Amino acid sequence: MLGPLALATTSIAALAVGQGYEVWSFGAPGAGLLPCIAAALLLATSLLTLRERAPADAEPESTDGRKVIGYGIGLLLLPPAMLALGLILIMGIGEGSKIRAAAMIALGLLLGTFGIDAVSGEERFVFDVPPMRDGFGIPIVAMGLFGLSEVLAMAGQKQVAAETLNYQSGLRHLLPNREETRRSVVPVLRGSVIGFLLGLLPGGGAMISSFVSYLVEKKISRHKEEFGHGAVEGVAGPEAANNAGAQASFIPLLCLGIPANAVICVIMGALLIQGITPGPRLIVEHPALFWGVIASMFVGNLMLVVLNIPLVGLFVSLLRVPQGIMSVLIVVFCVIGAYSLNNSLFDVGAMIGFGLLGYSLRRSGFDVAPLLLAFVLGPMFEQSLRQGLIIGYGDPIVFLRSPISAAFIVVALLVLLVPHAVRLARGSK
Repeated sequence: MLGPLALATTSIAALAVGQGYEVWSFGAPGAGLLPCIAAALLLATSLLTLRERAPADAEPESTDGRKVIGYGIGLLLLPPAMLALGLILIMGIGEGSKIRAAAMIALGLLLGTFGIDAVSGEERFVFDVPPMRDGFGIPIVAMGLFGLSEVLAMAGQKQVAAETLNYQSGLRHLLPNREETRRSVVPVLRGSVIGFLLGLLPGGGAMISSFVSYLVEKKISRHKEEFGHGAVEGVAGPEAANNAGAQASFIPLLCLGIPANAVICVIMGALLIQGITPGPRLIVEHPALFWGVIASMFVGNLMLVVLNIPLVGLFVSLLRVPQGIMSVLIVVFCVIGAYSLNNSLFDVGAMIGFGLLGYSLRRSGFDVAPLLLAFVLGPMFEQSLRQGLIIGYGDPIVFLRSPISAAFIVVALLVLLVPHAVRLARGSK
């Protein structure tokens, strides 16, 4: 939940929760929320290009079976390269030194290995505790690191009187001003393009689009010092990229019959169960379903606007709640949410443990956002990497045989090495 609670309930929200919380705190909630809503409504039109890209008279082309198998293997080799790039990009998201961000990434990758190995079926770091076989759930880690740790941090801070907070409750005062709008328009457009292009790629492109957009805005912004402390661009750009990537991931499914990520794969399975085969002929054989999907995006984003904009004032009024009451509410919501996942007290205890861990890391100067993001990407990276090595009979060169995979590997190496090379070159001068 973005805003007054500073509580991330998903991995992508962790990227924006820091910026959004600061934006709300200094009295400009509309600058953080309204550009995201407008971007979501605008990006619902992205799938309209499908009609041009998937014409009604499209006929499946007869293709050599070996080419089809080779194309499928190439798609399997793409996710490791994309996820490796995502892990490298995470280092630029955290505040502070890159060494600390790397340490948080390593810790997140380690926590992601707890439980039963998805490839071999062996138990890892279970310690004969049955609930540990499933590992730690993402909501458990997110609520602990960003919810309970925030409560502990609030307990050590002096409470600010509600009268001293700089915000207005009227809807007119909650709208972004001219300067905030000017700073949001270009990041939204730029994030939309980044998210749309990466969302077309299978294997997690939509997930890393927010990271790429955040780093791009941070690199080219004239207000680099505000990132991590309430930069409007740090909220608008990544959220626009996230929305664009989520909607663009439908294009490979509807046009080519290729699922771009796990969620789209579930949707594809549901269509196949109903006897509907996604692909170029979907718009001809099932036009009602095709345009129904697009219409649902318009309706969903329109309802987002209708519900959220009038409720911005209600969200801001949460800032009037005393910190003591707010802390109790956050703890209650976190405990109920953790227990309701599996009806297990073990999840509640694990969430409390992650809360203490997050608070300790914050007090030590570490940013916990890279930890959560690496925890999310780590298991997917490990599984896809091992699947690729199985395809290549243990030869890592197999990842360079796919042109797209090789391109992402090159980009990842450039992102990792070029800043150090530039720093060394400047030092030699």
